[in-house]
Amino acid sequence: MDDNLIFGRNAVTELLKSGHSVNKIFFAEGKLDGSAQKIFALARTAGIVVEFLSREKLDKLCGGRHQGVAALAASADYSTVEEILSLAESRNEPPFVILLDELEDPQNFGAILRTAEAVGVHGVIIPKRRSVKLNATVFKTSAGAAEYVKVAPVTNVAQTLKQLRELGLKIVGADMNATIDFTQADLSGATVLVVGNEGKGMRRLTRENCDLLVKIPMVGKINSLNASVAAAVLMYEIFRRRI
Repeated sequence: MDDNLIFGRNAVTELLKSGHSVNKIFFAEGKLDGSAQKIFALARTAGIVVEFLSREKLDKLCGGRHQGVAALAASADYSTVEEILSLAESRNEPPFVILLDELEDPQNFGAILRTAEAVGVHGVIIPKRRSVKLNATVFKTSAGAAEYVKVAPVTNVAQTLKQLRELGLKIVGADMNATIDFTQADLSGATVLVVGNEGKGMRRLTRENCDLLVKIPMVGKINSLNASVAAAVLMYEIFRRRI
């Protein structure tokens, strides 16, 4: 059972009222009644992802006594894209943002947050759906960096990238099939570094919204790097250009 799992109608209601960030809310399949309907409405208003499970699965997840409702609380509070950009402005620095396109491994996420904190990244953007969230494993792997790096979930990655481009940020995607070596690319100024899924890389629409695709050259027999290692290499190169 996840150590961030909260279950029971009263407990989940209080969690939502507290304003603490929530990764997902589970409901038992079937018609929602009374307080469960109110929790569903609160979740929808807050833009929290909801999922319906069979009673059997919810019992297994919670060990019983869930009253048809359970929630996965985030290990740290989420931010917004606006808050990330405001942080950069307050520091009088060009924005340095990471976007993780459907990253799935919490250990990769934690490692990326740890490096991001070390190089002064202003924030990390993740999709609300089909992406690893701020859970206990991420928090532990990040060595506490998850408490300091702003993480903003967004509904539409492609639209978010378009908006950031309109604000003057350059969108740089990490792609092993790119033709440009990252050491030869212009990585100065306001930048969004996009790192894709561990196995599939970036989605098509995400790739199409990049201004520049860069690769990390390799001469060994293994033709790809772990997502967090690749992200670290590129983050430090961007950091080097900024100092």
